[in-house]
Amino acid sequence: MTTSISIFDTTLRDGTQGEGISLTAVDKLKIAQKLDALGVHYIEGGNPGSNSKDIEFFKRARELNMRAKLTAFGSTRRKNSTCEQDANLKHLIESGAKAATLVGKTWDFHVHTALQTTLEENLNMIYESIAYLKRHGMEAIFDSEHFFDGYKANPEYAIAALTKAKEAGADWIVLCDTNGGTLPTEIHEIVSKVTGLIQAPIGIHTHNDCELAVANTLAAISAGARQVQGTINGYGERCGNANLCSIIPNLQLKMGYSCVSDEQLKSLTSVARYVGEIANVHLPVNQPYVGNAAFAHKGGIHVSAILKDSKTYEHIAPELVGNKQRVLVSELAGQSNILSKAQEMGLDVGSAAQSREVIDRIKEMEHQGYQFEGADASLELILRDAYGDSVDIFTVESFKILCEKSAGGMQTEAIVRIRVGDRQVYTVAEGNGPVNALDNALRKALVQFYPGIADIHLSDYKVRVLDEKDATAAKVRVLIESSDFKETWSTVGVSSNVIEASWEALVDSIRYALLGMTKSEKFPEALPESAGLVNH
Repeated sequence: MTTSISIFDTTLRDGTQGEGISLTAVDKLKIAQKLDALGVHYIEGGNPGSNSKDIEFFKRARELNMRAKLTAFGSTRRKNSTCEQDANLKHLIESGAKAATLVGKTWDFHVHTALQTTLEENLNMIYESIAYLKRHGMEAIFDSEHFFDGYKANPEYAIAALTKAKEAGADWIVLCDTNGGTLPTEIHEIVSKVTGLIQAPIGIHTHNDCELAVANTLAAISAGARQVQGTINGYGERCGNANLCSIIPNLQLKMGYSCVSDEQLKSLTSVARYVGEIANVHLPVNQPYVGNAAFAHKGGIHVSAILKDSKTYEHIAPELVGNKQRVLVSELAGQSNILSKAQEMGLDVGSAAQSREVIDRIKEMEHQGYQFEGADASLELILRDAYGDSVDIFTVESFKILCEKSAGGMQTEAIVRIRVGDRQVYTVAEGNGPVNALDNALRKALVQFYPGIADIHLSDYKVRVLDEKDATAAKVRVLIESSDFKETWSTVGVSSNVIEASWEALVDSIRYALLGMTKSEKFPEALPESAGLVNH
């Protein structure tokens, strides 16, 4: 029988302690629904006793009818007080959450230094607080803060704290590597001893200060822990928490445990990217399992092998976690890379000599400063042009930019002249900068033919100086990311003039978008106006 592991997500609480991460109550509600769909068992929403935002979240979350157990976070009662007098515990009960996580001290050093109380009083605080939650019908999860450091310093006291939590009725006892400094061998040894001494469900909560949070979590599971606490994408204080996006597939696909359904596992990549978007944190391309490069192949020998059997260079099928295989084309590319990309687009690749010409062209462009690994849309346009599958939707005849600094601020205006079919279109548009003005003018010229172009927007814009020694005359590479709310694509431009490089990437972005539109919309034979130059 497959052993089930309980997944406890603390993205909305511990994850928000990460530098640069701030979520509104609405953000939290959106993420909570994604986590529920993923199939996690507990969603820790925050501390209802600490701020009005978390109070609002718990109030509104009651209406979501989630399958996951909504969990509130707090700490044991204050020293030399009673549970009935503790406002923090009162907020936990009033939150409406089905479960509560109580953090308590298990390291004698912290009891003396941080709490400044006696070891006996700390044990009373643990017992009475958990018993209080149980009397009010809540599931009680005891997070034993600094447990591993405490166990190494004074194992008798650390175990005594866990014993008090068990005696009070704790449903889960979670061992926390709060400082993130414990090694996997230590984790396995200590968890093994705890599971032999404490007859209660054991969980694990690790931090990534030694880049070992995932490894430590897996070691704890191997030693008998049955609940995993972590965050999506490993967000959290300092170096972060254990990354559930790595832990869940490792447990399920590698170690044979059951965490979520196979169908839910296929949503892992989309959940990781969704949470990253809401948190406004760019997902590392090389993040295992869910990163954009997790199943990307660049070297020609590698690509040649995966075309025969993907298992040659992929440890799992990317579809199992909702990701996909990507073949990169660069100066390291071989013919296999080109053939794979062309076949992916349904192109007739022609002769080997033609493919070699395409490779040589791409390598020469990379030598000039282009980079297509992060600009798949520009690469696709090159391949379609090379293999005769492109459509000449519009031609750029000229553009002009006017910038004026006045008392009212900086004003930018772009004038674009393009040809669509046998007609010229001349448009003028303003923007908050030259690239924005050019973008507005170009889309203004095309929107009458392709209304869908109005849904396209620039979602990211990056400029990199390629040779700093040339100072302001240096060649630059511009990467533009565009989106139409359904798909995201990236294009590249290179020039010693940043406006020209931006324009090149911008035109590629629009051309790529229009490729899809021309498949479903009739190409315009004439403009609404009768003839000649059309002004807008």
